[in-house]
Amino acid sequence: MFSQADSVKGQGVGSAYNELINLMRKNLYQDFYMTINKYGTSDLTHYHTINPTYYANSFSPARGRKIGYVHFLPDTLEGSIKLPGFAKNVFYNYVVDFYKRMDQIVVVNPIFINKLVDYGIDAGKVKYIPNFVSKEVFYPQSLAEKNAFRNKLGIAHDKFVVFGDGQIQERKGVDDFAKLAEANPEVQFIWAGGFSFGKITDGYDHYKELVDHGPKNLLFTGIIDRQELVNYLNIADLFLLPSFDELFPMSVLEAFSCGTPVLLRNLDLYKAIIDGYYMSGADFDELNQQLRAAINNQELLKKYGSLSIEASNEYSEEHLTDIWRDFYHEQYQIGKRMGQIH
Repeated sequence: MFSQADSVKGQGVGSAYNELINLMRKNLYQDFYMTINKYGTSDLTHYHTINPTYYANSFSPARGRKIGYVHFLPDTLEGSIKLPGFAKNVFYNYVVDFYKRMDQIVVVNPIFINKLVDYGIDAGKVKYIPNFVSKEVFYPQSLAEKNAFRNKLGIAHDKFVVFGDGQIQERKGVDDFAKLAEANPEVQFIWAGGFSFGKITDGYDHYKELVDHGPKNLLFTGIIDRQELVNYLNIADLFLLPSFDELFPMSVLEAFSCGTPVLLRNLDLYKAIIDGYYMSGADFDELNQQLRAAINNQELLKKYGSLSIEASNEYSEEHLTDIWRDFYHEQYQIGKRMGQIH
């Protein structure tokens, strides 16, 4: 494994990487001998991030068969980081070149297979393996635990809580999240996340102002540890992520795993992976209508809470253990046939 995915807090890429590493150490230690950021000879090398040093070492025959993990594409970076035109073109070309260096690509959403083909990558080299979360980390808490955390935050036990998380940026739909807070002053809104890209975050000044002087019923927690995230997800009556673009958000899987009802913007990419498990709205007005329906209908919340648990079973650690075991064994056999592994 080669990765710097967890070097910056508050990114889903880091969460997905850590989940896979924990799965390997816990469930697949008898199948594979795994190293992390070591330059010895490998049968398989799995790159989780696209660092230039990794690009350089991908030319070494010691790498064996090279696997690249696609957590983003150039178009998904729009609205996340702000770079000058020339720098942006250089960086975007580098991203694609890195993926083309790989013998095998893994995507976390099948909708990205065709996009990679458009960048000149053979569809036969691309495999879809979804993200997952561990139920040992994200799970439904008891009412006593939920009330204790509400007490800690000073939130009444009967207060309706809407929770969202992710980097504070335009792509995540943070503006609509704040607008929904303004439109529903009786509801407590909480957003966990910060500026992982610092001042090169697209629209940084605007979002810094929003964090500092947003609606009174909107709490920005800043970047928090995943161990704390489970507490927020459990006190939430509704998880809301109004993103305009995603791959396969870990935050949604984390909400599912806690049994929290989910409301998302209506995006095609969600339909490919979690259709039927969540409430949705196409724009602010529809999201607000769905939110009002949830506030006023406990049965609706119970229904989508149950659907969240169903979805979490499909994207569970147990299920994905079998998928990753089969995938790595298959890659080993292909590498042997192609002379990449000696």
